[in-house]
Amino acid sequence: MPKAADTSTKKLISLAPDNWVRWVTSIPNIQAGEILSGEFQWISRETDVLIRARSPEYGDFLVLNELQLRYTNKMPRRVRSYAALAEEKYGLPTYPVLINILPTGDVKIPTSFTSNLYGLRAIQDYRVINLWEVDVNVPFQQSLPSLLPFVPILQGGNDESIIREALQILRRDEDLNQLETVLAFFATFVLESAVVQEIMRWDMGILRESPWYQEILREGEARGEARGEARGEVQGLITGIAMNLDAKFGSKGLELMPQIQNINDAEELKGILRIIITANTIDDLQQICKSRPFNQQ
Repeated sequence: MPKAADTSTKKLISLAPDNWVRWVTSIPNIQAGEILSGEFQWISRETDVLIRARSPEYGDFLVLNELQLRYTNKMPRRVRSYAALAEEKYGLPTYPVLINILPTGDVKIPTSFTSNLYGLRAIQDYRVINLWEVDVNVPFQQSLPSLLPFVPILQGGNDESIIREALQILRRDEDLNQLETVLAFFATFVLESAVVQEIMRWDMGILRESPWYQEILREGEARGEARGEARGEVQGLITGIAMNLDAKFGSKGLELMPQIQNINDAEELKGILRIIITANTIDDLQQICKSRPFNQQ
C-alpha cells in the first residue's frame, strides 16, 4: 500500500530541480536555486511554482511553472498576471512555462497573451509544453523523476512494460514511491483498470485520494455551478463526462453520450463521472448504460 503522498507541483519539481529547469527552458547550462514563495493569495494555487535560476548567459531570473490538468482559455491572462506579480515581488525577469497534462479536444493552445486598448498593448509570451506530445523516453534519458508519474500519458507511454519500468524506479526510491498513486491514476487512461491493479498490487479505490482524481470531479461540477442554476449544473457535468470519456476511451467512449445526455439528475451524473475515472473497460461502461431505465424510454 503506497504512503499518503505529497503530489503537489512543488514536491514533483523539487525531486530534481536542475534537470527540471533545463527541460522546461531548454537552456543547457542553467542551474536551479531555491523554490520561492508565490504568495499572491488571489491568484496562486498549488500548481504554481517559482524557481530562482541562473545561467552564465542570462544571469539570475525566475522560472514560472504552471502545471494544469487541462488547458482553459483563462490561462494566458493568468500566466501574464502571475509573471508580472513575480517580477514585481522579486525584481527579476521571468521565464513562464505552461504545462498541460491532458488534451482538450482540438483546442489550439496559444503561446502568448495579448491585449490592445486604444493603442496600448500588453504582451506576455510563454512556453507551452503539452505532455501528450513529450516522448516517453525523456524522463528516463534525462533523469527527470518529476515526469515518471505521467509516463502513461506521454507520447508512446501506453505500453504496459514502460509503465512497469516507471513503477520500479518509483518504488526503489523512498522519495519517489509516494508518487505511485499518480502513476496509477494516469495509467487508467491507457490500460484497463484490472491491468493497472495487477501491476500496482493494491486496491484501486485508493485512486480517489489522488488530487488529479479530485480535480477531474471538480472540473465537471464547476462548469455547471458557475451558471448558478440546476440545469446549468447538469449540462456542465455532461460536458465533463464527455471530456473524460474522450480522454480515456476515445471515440468508443463518446458513443455512450446519447444515453448519458438523457439524464437530468446531477447526483446521478456525478456518480457516472466517478465510474468513468476508475472503470475497468469500455464494455463495463456500456453495460452500466444499457441497464439504466432511460434506455427503455
